[in-house]
Amino acid sequence: MKSLLPGIWEWSWFSEEKQLDFNGHVLAVGEHRILIDPPPMTPADFAFLKQGEAVDYILLTNRDHQREAEQFRQTFGCKIMAPDLDAKEMSVPIDKTYKDGELLPGGIWIVHLKNQKSPGESALFLQKGKGVVIVGDALIGHPSGSLRLLPDEKYADITQARVGLRRILNFSFDALLVGDGTSIITNAKPAVQHLLGP
Repeated sequence: MKSLLPGIWEWSWFSEEKQLDFNGHVLAVGEHRILIDPPPMTPADFAFLKQGEAVDYILLTNRDHQREAEQFRQTFGCKIMAPDLDAKEMSVPIDKTYKDGELLPGGIWIVHLKNQKSPGESALFLQKGKGVVIVGDALIGHPSGSLRLLPDEKYADITQARVGLRRILNFSFDALLVGDGTSIITNAKPAVQHLLGP
């Protein structure tokens, strides 16, 4: 379990298939403790999580990031939240759906990203420090320090997918935490701008 920023931790599980780290994030925001897109966790990381306050929410950024959400729900008795456009395609029961522009517990703003791999793909924005954006499959942190998109065939229209991603640039942020690959803790916004172009 790595401490990335005050009140934010990350743990990783290496996917042999994708040859990338799958990341989960722990947010301690206000009175809430929230997990984002939780992959499998080592016993040491699990022990770290059990030491703190109870987890009350799991946020899933898209239909393909259910990962270990159900296991954590059973362990902590927390609620699972997911995008309204993806919830019907998920195999885990969703306690609450969210949509674009919604403010979730802990001061997390939902930013729906149109024309991505799944219809509900969403980024999470926190006005914490210099600003933090958390993404699921929208951006891949690879190679370390830079970003890329999923392969073109994952999108119905890669040009429209890029347009949809530009919404992220409307926000002021320094850190970009990714569900896949390596997160960028400082100067992340220029890396997004570089990827998406003018």
